[in-house]
Amino acid sequence: MIYARAVAGTRFVFDGLADLMAKASPLRSGDVLAGLAATSAQQNIAARMVLADTPLSTFLSEALVPYERDEVTRLILDTHDAAAFAPVAGLTVGGFRDWLLSEAATPAVLARLAPGLTPEMAAAVSKIMRNQDLILAASKCQLTTRFRNTIGLPGTMAVRLQPNHPTDDPAGITASMLDGLMYGCGDAVIGINPASDNLSILGDLMRLMDDLIQRFEIPTQSCVLTHVTSAIELVERGAPVDLVFQSIAGTQAANASFGVTLSLLQEGLDAGRSLKRGTIGDNVMYFETGQGSALSAGAHHGVDQQTLEARAYGVARAFEPLLVNSVVGFIGPEYLYDGKQIIRAGLEDHFCGKLLGAPLGVDVCYTNHAEADQDDMDTLLTLLATAGVTFIMGVPGADDVMLNYQSTSFHDALYVRELLGKTRAPEFEAWLARLRITGPDGRLAPASAGHPLLTARA
Repeated sequence: MIYARAVAGTRFVFDGLADLMAKASPLRSGDVLAGLAATSAQQNIAARMVLADTPLSTFLSEALVPYERDEVTRLILDTHDAAAFAPVAGLTVGGFRDWLLSEAATPAVLARLAPGLTPEMAAAVSKIMRNQDLILAASKCQLTTRFRNTIGLPGTMAVRLQPNHPTDDPAGITASMLDGLMYGCGDAVIGINPASDNLSILGDLMRLMDDLIQRFEIPTQSCVLTHVTSAIELVERGAPVDLVFQSIAGTQAANASFGVTLSLLQEGLDAGRSLKRGTIGDNVMYFETGQGSALSAGAHHGVDQQTLEARAYGVARAFEPLLVNSVVGFIGPEYLYDGKQIIRAGLEDHFCGKLLGAPLGVDVCYTNHAEADQDDMDTLLTLLATAGVTFIMGVPGADDVMLNYQSTSFHDALYVRELLGKTRAPEFEAWLARLRITGPDGRLAPASAGHPLLTARA
C-alpha cells in the first residue's frame, strides 16, 4: 500500500507501512546507516502525520516482516487476542496516543489490553509521542513477576547486581557481590556476564552465587548470562540454575544469529521450570535486547530498528520472563549516536515493553566511543525512574571492567530512592532490614566492621 502526504508544498510518498514507520521515527544513526531514515525534517513530519491517521487495525493485515518467512511474525499474529484488542480496535494511531494519555487508560485497563496489542502498534504510537508522553503512559503500565521475590510492584525499582570480572575470578566477583548487597542492590537478580563459555566455569559461578544466597537466605535469584543451550546443559548436569538467560531480537534471522529459535527458548523455559527453584513464582526467563541488533546481523528486512526492538518484546512476553532488559546504549554509536538518541531510545523501549506486557528494565549505558557521558545517563535514569522502570543495573563504580562500557552504579540507585522514594522488592527490603543493612526508614545503616556479610569469603 502507498501512503502519501503533502507538507509545506511538497508531496511525500511512502512505499508501504515499513517505509512509513521508518520515515516517522525520530532520527537515529542506525536507521541512517540502513538507508531507512527520513532525509529531511519535512519528510519526517509528513510520515508522522500519515502514521497518526493510520488505523491500528492496519497492523493486523499488513505485516512488516513477511509471515511466511518469519516465525516472530507468526508468533505475533497467531497469538493476537482479538477480544483484548476490541476496546481500541476502531482507533487510529493518533487516537490511540490520545487514549493512552487519558484517564481512561488506567493500569488495570492497560493490563487487559496488552495481549491485544502487537509490537508494531506499540512502536507506531511511540513514534508520534513526545518524551513526556512516553513517560506518562509507561508510568501507568504495571506488571508483576515473581521467582524468590516480587518484581514490578508500584513504587518499587529493583536493581540487577552485576559483579562481572574479566577473568571470572571468584574472589573479585564475591567482593563485588558483597559491595552491592551492602548498598542494598541485588533484588532483581545477581547476574554475571561470564568471560568464559566453559561449562565447568559457568557451573562454578552458579554455585558461587547460590552458596551466598543460601548461606544468608537472600530472597533473590542468580543468573549466569550464558547461551540458553549452556543453561539447558547445566540444568541436566544438576547445576543450581535459577534464571535462564538469552539475548533475543525481533526477527527470526536475527535470532538465528544468536543461535536461537522460538522452540529452543521454549526448551529453556521448560528446563528452568523443571528445577522448581522459585519459592513464590516460576518466572524463570531473563532476556536482553537492544536497538540495532537485527541490522548488525543483516536481518532487519528493511524495517527500522525501534520497531524491530518492540518485536523483541513480543517474543519475550510469550515466555513469561521475570526480567527483560534493554541494553540501550551498549551496541554503540553506529546505531545510537549520542546522548540524545540514547535517551529517546531508552524511553521508547521502556514504554513499548511495558505497554506490551513485558517486565522492562533498562541498562542505562553507553560505550566510550559514543557522543555521550554520565550526565546523559543521569538524565535517562531520572526519566526512566519517573516512568516506573522495573529495574536498572548496579555496577561497581558504574564501570564494567569485563564488558568495557559505562552503566549505572550502586550509588545511582540510592540517588533514585532518595529522590523519588522508590523502594526495593518487598521481600528483599525486609531482608536488608533484618540484616541491619538498612534502618527503619529504609535508608542504608552505618556498616560495622563485624557485619556478617563483610566477613563472607568466596
